[in-house]
Amino acid sequence: MTTALVPSQPLRQRARPARAERLDSLTGLRFLAAFAVFTHHFTGASPSGGVAHAPVLFPYSTIGITGVDFFFVLSGFLLAWGHRSGTGAKEFYLRRAGRILPLHLAATVPCIWVFHVWGGVPWDLPSFLASLVLVQTWFPGVVPMFPGNGVAWTLSVEALFYLLFPIIIRGAYRLRTRTLLGLCGAGIVAMWALNWWTATHLSPFYSEWVMRHPLTRLPEFALGLTLALAVGRGVRVPLRPGILAAVFGAYTVVYAHRGTWFDSAVTGQLTYSVRPLAALFFGLVIVAYVQRERDGQRGWLCTPVMVRLGAWSYAFYLLHQTVNRLIVDHWGRAVPSNESVFTLVGVAAVVTALSWAAYTYAEEPARRWWTRRQCT
Repeated sequence: MTTALVPSQPLRQRARPARAERLDSLTGLRFLAAFAVFTHHFTGASPSGGVAHAPVLFPYSTIGITGVDFFFVLSGFLLAWGHRSGTGAKEFYLRRAGRILPLHLAATVPCIWVFHVWGGVPWDLPSFLASLVLVQTWFPGVVPMFPGNGVAWTLSVEALFYLLFPIIIRGAYRLRTRTLLGLCGAGIVAMWALNWWTATHLSPFYSEWVMRHPLTRLPEFALGLTLALAVGRGVRVPLRPGILAAVFGAYTVVYAHRGTWFDSAVTGQLTYSVRPLAALFFGLVIVAYVQRERDGQRGWLCTPVMVRLGAWSYAFYLLHQTVNRLIVDHWGRAVPSNESVFTLVGVAAVVTALSWAAYTYAEEPARRWWTRRQCT
């Protein structure tokens, strides 16, 4: 794989992306990532978990959990891509708060009933409050590990990204692209090494907590940020989304059958490396689609349907596990069957409809109100 670097330029000229045009293909990809996480949760992490186990999907569906890695990489990319010089930290923080908090708080309301009141999931007040202000992954003592709206743990990771972004972006502007890529490579390797170390030296609870801590996911965010600057500075990589998808599909098969195809040492390494490898793949996919779209090639991800679904993907992500839990508590887990695929599609349609309502009547009105407040 080769990259074409533009000739050396003055620092201020080469520092920033050329322009921050709208990238519809990335909006469409957001929905696919949210749907992958939904599929993983729906079919379960094991044959006895999930809502309705479908043998035709499992264990391949377990790779869907890496959808959160896509969001971390995408977050870094989009924040750097849309950054404007002169934007102060306070303005940035207020915009992020207006974008994230209203729907997060609204989506937590049904979780209180579904998980804690009806479902009986144990909790304590400090942990619940930590989930409301999105710092629940920063500390090891929360009860349970996912208090409040469980899927909002990723927002807690993003919260630290947002906090650090004004500092990181200034430093990134001052570094050459090769230096940034080298630092990202080191961060990805460190992520793999840390996962290996925690899995072999810590209890499962603390190992999982460390690997969900925002600092351990910072390399993924930094990778997205670096790729945005690289593309904006003129770096071009010959990538085809179809080939990338085929490679990742083959990797998914190997990863899903690692426990039966390989010995324990290889199985362990495939487990420890899945997050960093997924981050690298998603980074390449993002770059591939950005390059295509900037070249005027608008594919199916840019269609109105996919862009609309992408706009609803934040609500889809925040609501899907609440719906899953409600189904399990009310009707119980279905007997494993390939017919569960139809149940999955039906539940996804319900969650999509709820996501449209949440976006239309909560998320978007709150965003517009917040924006008007900042402009006055």
